[in-house]
Amino acid sequence: MVAIATEASDILNGYEDFATYLIEHGRLRQADLNRACRLLAEDGEDTLPVLLVKLGLVAERDVAQALVDVTGLEMVSASDYPETQILPESLSLRFLQSRRVVGLEENDERFVVAVADPLDEYLKQALELAGGRPFSFKIGLASEIDNALARQYVQPEAVATLDEAGVDDDDVEHLRDMASEAPVIRSVNQILQQAVDLRASDIHIEPFEDQLMVRLRVDGILRPIDAPPLTSTAAIISRVKLMANLNIAERRLPQDGRIKIQVQGKELDLRVSTVPTLYGESVVIRLLDKEQVTLDFSTLGFAEDTLDRFLRILNLPHGIILITGPTGSGKSTTLYTALDKLNTQERKIITVEDPVEYQLTGVNQIQVKPEIGLDFAGALRSIVRQDPDVIMIGEMRDLETARIAVQSALTGHLVLSTLHTNDAAGGVTRLLDMGLEDYLITSTVNGILGQRLVRRLCDHCKQSMEVLPEVVEETGLASVLQPGEKPVLYQPVGCNHCNGIGYRGRLAIQEFLVLSDNIRRQVLQHSQAKEIEQTAISEGMRTMYQDGLRKALQGLTTLEEVLRVTCED
Repeated sequence: MVAIATEASDILNGYEDFATYLIEHGRLRQADLNRACRLLAEDGEDTLPVLLVKLGLVAERDVAQALVDVTGLEMVSASDYPETQILPESLSLRFLQSRRVVGLEENDERFVVAVADPLDEYLKQALELAGGRPFSFKIGLASEIDNALARQYVQPEAVATLDEAGVDDDDVEHLRDMASEAPVIRSVNQILQQAVDLRASDIHIEPFEDQLMVRLRVDGILRPIDAPPLTSTAAIISRVKLMANLNIAERRLPQDGRIKIQVQGKELDLRVSTVPTLYGESVVIRLLDKEQVTLDFSTLGFAEDTLDRFLRILNLPHGIILITGPTGSGKSTTLYTALDKLNTQERKIITVEDPVEYQLTGVNQIQVKPEIGLDFAGALRSIVRQDPDVIMIGEMRDLETARIAVQSALTGHLVLSTLHTNDAAGGVTRLLDMGLEDYLITSTVNGILGQRLVRRLCDHCKQSMEVLPEVVEETGLASVLQPGEKPVLYQPVGCNHCNGIGYRGRLAIQEFLVLSDNIRRQVLQHSQAKEIEQTAISEGMRTMYQDGLRKALQGLTTLEEVLRVTCED
């Protein structure tokens, strides 16, 4: 058993087993427990389980599971809550909301209720005193109890007032007050907690005519989750804007901001973007979780032969290496991994980014600020005089930036950057289309990596399946089979480890084009991207599609995923 520190034990008062359980199972740190206990001593309004969730120290579901295991009570699901009010009027809605209690059923002998904290002795006494009969407890998630109470005790007048306030541009103070109310804060915190639980990369909060939709991007795919009621749209969005230090009175123009927050003991950096839409502001929150980023080429999905070719080019003292792919294809993570590989005390590395996503120790990172004139080109002109060995440019967006990058490579620097193109060969034609001279491209560009992200099959539940000969023929699997290898593919099933999806995490499928003498001649002749690609294949490049097929045969992903991201006919 873990010994609870004296500082906390004096205040726990009945919650010792609960706190010990969380610490033993790695859900809570002793330092965080001490912090929560200090707050309990200062303001005893919340009980320990409620406070841990409110502070973001423990996930709501982890708190509920701990209470189930400690008390032996049953946990209820969202579908178990009735739509109609069950408890007597002697129990006011304000009391039920503050103590997180909702009725499940009643009979002649007792009421059955769901509570967020069954260890709350004051709650037990108050319920029996006001209800006039015994109560049986079950355990529910606080957010689901809130939603059930909102359905059971709906108040049309209050809803109308909230809705009117949400569309009144002049009543900013009223809106600010609503955004600071406990139910709104809880709703936003619950969305953030759920996003962390599901390892989401983005949260989309979207108002429509008849509903507020909340979706999480998990492993590249959007998934809807339970959303707050439509009437709370203005308050929910205003809450997010307040957290990001945005102007809640401005709803006609897009805004961008950042939030630093602790959720479940993790320090998260959130990027917030708002844009006005027909029914209100749409908000997208990008979650940057440093703990989930592994700067390792093998973990990213680099095949051994592709990695060997890439590292050989990466170790050249000067030139340009480009990472290509659409938005959300993992280009930045690959760049950071390459920088981490190059980051030694013998090298000075400077980056120019918009925004700086992850901080690397020993790397000088510059945040672009166009509003004050610090754009990519302006920053690059200055950093060349800082005597760097390696320069990373977040994105080559225009000809001026590309020219300075080329000039840096010509003067002995190694330059890494990204381009938005569909494949590696398309990177060459993109530079030509930007207006960069062909002889400069052939003199400086050493290699171009094209990549996409596919969902990784869950190792705990994936199942193998036989492949029909027609599938082998139509998909081109035969071209990547080893001599004598029998084609076996895998399919997702779904289990507790992957939340029933069948996939957990993502990996990259890649192609790496090295600018050989033959390809340089084609660039000078302004050959089409397809011709350049064919030459690269003849010289040993494996295409993204072929790399994807190999990873499907290895059981890392599915054929459907490869087809989804490569659009291969």
